[in-house]
Amino acid sequence: MALAWDDLQLVLAVARGRNLAASARALGVDPSTVYRRLGALEGRLGASLFERLPSGYAPTALGSELVATAERMDQAAASLEEGLSDGSATHLTGTLRLTAPDDIAQFLVLPIIAAFRARHAEVEVELVIDNRNLNLTRREADVAVRPTQAPPPHLFGRRAASLAVAVYGPAALAEQPLDGLPWIGWEEGTGPTSYLAWLQQSVPPARRVFRTASLLGQAQAAAAGLGVAVMPCFLGEALGLARLTPLLPELVSDLWLLTPSEIRRRPVVRHFLDDAFAALKGQRGRLAPVA
Repeated sequence: MALAWDDLQLVLAVARGRNLAASARALGVDPSTVYRRLGALEGRLGASLFERLPSGYAPTALGSELVATAERMDQAAASLEEGLSDGSATHLTGTLRLTAPDDIAQFLVLPIIAAFRARHAEVEVELVIDNRNLNLTRREADVAVRPTQAPPPHLFGRRAASLAVAVYGPAALAEQPLDGLPWIGWEEGTGPTSYLAWLQQSVPPARRVFRTASLLGQAQAAAAGLGVAVMPCFLGEALGLARLTPLLPELVSDLWLLTPSEIRRRPVVRHFLDDAFAALKGQRGRLAPVA
């Protein structure tokens, strides 16, 4: 059965948005239209393209094939559009303003920026390292690299990877029982809800000896010997810490590249999104290691 470009755009929007609201906004329609069109397409194909999971829409094997095809066509269309508009698909100028939390900025984003600047030397990059979620709608940044399970539906997003999580600490503590170790926690009023709930359930307050509002700060405190902490695997392993528990699936999060929909095809933004997505995709084994 032949597929129209509209069909592939629909599949791509659902894969990127992972829910009806975000997909509808990317397509400029309402969520009921996305639901109806997706159901009709799956009916014509006689197969499901997405699993409907509590965390969102996840492509099936067939859906993943169509998403890959749609990605290639979307990138080709964007390159053609860019070439027609400014006469060059590779010569970029201007300023790109990025934001990311401190741990992701240091260990994931900075190498991507360095590679991007090596190819596009006339682009000035600003990186706002902030553990708060800056408001992209008010243009506090052009692109956010952000861990979240629920990206804002009004932003265009690409899920680049999953971030596995475990308890890490100095190797010298690896042989000691966890229930006797000092713990590093979050400063009051800060921290991801899932991390806070896990600590509340698993670690008595009396054993939390150090607090900070930064995951990178927590990892550095653990490396200094202050105790153990819950953190993404890439962060613990980047600092040479020992993994002290199995992976904690209830704390896994997705890493998203987010930008306002109205600037997603701006050449410098689109090129950075493509470069960052490819770089992070190539590190998925490091970001979500096998248990």
